[in-house]
Amino acid sequence: MDRLDNTVRPYAWGSLTALPELLGTEPTGEPQAEMWMGAHPGAPSRIDRGAGPVSLADVIAADPEAELGDATVRAFGPRLPFLLKLLAAGSPLSLQVHPDRAQAEAGYADEERRGVPLDAPHRNYKDPHHKPELLCALTPFEGLCGFRHPAEAADLLAGLDVDALKPYVDILRAAPEADALREVLTALLGTDRTALADSVDRAAAAAGRRGAEGGPHAPAYAAYAALAHHYPGDPGVLAAMLLHHVTLQPGEALFLGAGVPHAYLNGLGVELMANSDNVLRCGLTPKHIDVPELLRIVRFTPGDPGILRPEETDGEEVYDTPADEFRLSRHVLAPGAAPRTLDARTPQILLCTSGTVLARPATTELPPEQAELCLAPGESAFVPAGEQVILSGEGTLFRATVVA
Repeated sequence: MDRLDNTVRPYAWGSLTALPELLGTEPTGEPQAEMWMGAHPGAPSRIDRGAGPVSLADVIAADPEAELGDATVRAFGPRLPFLLKLLAAGSPLSLQVHPDRAQAEAGYADEERRGVPLDAPHRNYKDPHHKPELLCALTPFEGLCGFRHPAEAADLLAGLDVDALKPYVDILRAAPEADALREVLTALLGTDRTALADSVDRAAAAAGRRGAEGGPHAPAYAAYAALAHHYPGDPGVLAAMLLHHVTLQPGEALFLGAGVPHAYLNGLGVELMANSDNVLRCGLTPKHIDVPELLRIVRFTPGDPGILRPEETDGEEVYDTPADEFRLSRHVLAPGAAPRTLDARTPQILLCTSGTVLARPATTELPPEQAELCLAPGESAFVPAGEQVILSGEGTLFRATVVA
């Protein structure tokens, strides 16, 4: 079991204060957006087994079977298949989707064949892996997730009373659902940004008024007006109105599968995903948007965003998803409660988010004071496959592992 030394990514949308407050550190004045825990090559965690800090990715590469276990290597290859993050959004992230496994493999192979550099701004596929992800709120957390039913989106747009939006309203009310969503999103992303800017601004102003008036759609209208404040004139503001506006309460989660458009708007959460960096953007960004490829990846299926709440089994609260690469669970340790033993079949990352959690190997020759890790909020540990861990203390711990 190894304490992790993790990298904080200073993306522009990051909160100035959320991560420092959790970690008990002073704000730097710079955005602190994500803390990565795992072995992603972009920012691998570091561990120290007595010879100084080394990359967890290098440790796993040197002996994948010992670190990950034979079953994990057979299923996912000699790499940690998941990436755990603390995500602190102070302003909206880009509207985006992720490819499925077959799309990622084909897209990556095609760009490799064409010699598109990995760091090229117009590159779509950074690796051949899909990227399902799960976001669990630590604070109230706002996001956009999945398409509304077109009739509901039409009512939302019609409520703004902006003449330029009426053709989109008509399409959403007349065409079959998937066709309507595809046609409107294609029109929004295919129209010259300058030509659409005035309509975006008018819609944003109207959304701000409607949000202030109250009513069932007031939170959504307010969120769309806030998007326009951050991204004035961006067609993604109108595209966002096709999506569900969701506010998660602490402990609630969203699962985001392939092709589901989404954006995180504000809040602090634990994010667990397959170990990939494949993102296709739809808007709310100055970065490259490949509209034809995006439209090929997006799944134009309306439905409920599906807020997840954990299911408890023997004290472990599990967030059930269809992903094989990862499994997220939560342990809330009460004062005086009996210690808990964690299963040892797969590699694990343990993350404390409140209180103080003590973690020690079930079998060790070291005395408890040397073998035990004391995890404070924001601190984490890597547990190789085959090592049982006993938890005690008083606090909340998230456990990321592989579906056994």
